[in-house]
Amino acid sequence: MEPYVTLLNKNNVGYIEFFHPNRNSIPSSILLELEQTIKRAGDDDTIKVIVLKSGGDRTFCAGASFNEVIAIENETQGKAFFSGFANVINAMRKCPKLIIGRVQGKTVGGGVGLAAATDYCLATKHASIRLSELSIGIGPFVIEPAVSRKIGKIAMSQMSIDAETFFSWEFAKDKGLYADVFDTIEALDESVKLLAEKLAGYNPEALIEMKKVMWKGTEDWDALLAERAKISGRLVLSKFTKNTLKRFR
Repeated sequence: MEPYVTLLNKNNVGYIEFFHPNRNSIPSSILLELEQTIKRAGDDDTIKVIVLKSGGDRTFCAGASFNEVIAIENETQGKAFFSGFANVINAMRKCPKLIIGRVQGKTVGGGVGLAAATDYCLATKHASIRLSELSIGIGPFVIEPAVSRKIGKIAMSQMSIDAETFFSWEFAKDKGLYADVFDTIEALDESVKLLAEKLAGYNPEALIEMKKVMWKGTEDWDALLAERAKISGRLVLSKFTKNTLKRFR
């Protein structure tokens, strides 16, 4: 199947789904589509609540596209690529609609950042998480503010340092990344649907104001995440990172 990003409006709930055949990794083209689609859903008055999900029934998101990262030749290209993640997170942050995350499976790196940037996240017991960036020579710099905001600086640091370990759904739920966890995808989808449609029936002005309250104190993220993208864009050019990524290609 070809990569895609779709938006489906059903019962005033905007379901944004992204997919890539390589375990739902995210190249720059998907990042740009995600950013634009989130903004479009936020501007659509018929959409009251947004659900962010990925295609398939296994990995939620494998993070950055290794093949695209390997091809980066200079710091300008590097910053541009990692700015894609910054732009998606900022689009989610500034979107006036509440965003529910639907995480059906494992998620790595930038995928953890996406889950953390949702306003309320539900998952299955297959949804373990990993921040693998340090092991390949960079770091979770762009997504760190979103991850730390959701699970705390200590848990984020633990995951970053233990970069080759998948942390369990119990860890993710205990630290606050997941609000609830389900045995099956079917149970997850039913819960997501019920919650989203319930929220869509609430006072939309109250939802907008609640979103503002939840994200208060993040007004500097446009500049902050751009600066973090610059750091990642520089480190990705290191010999260590290039050699490491070639082994995973």
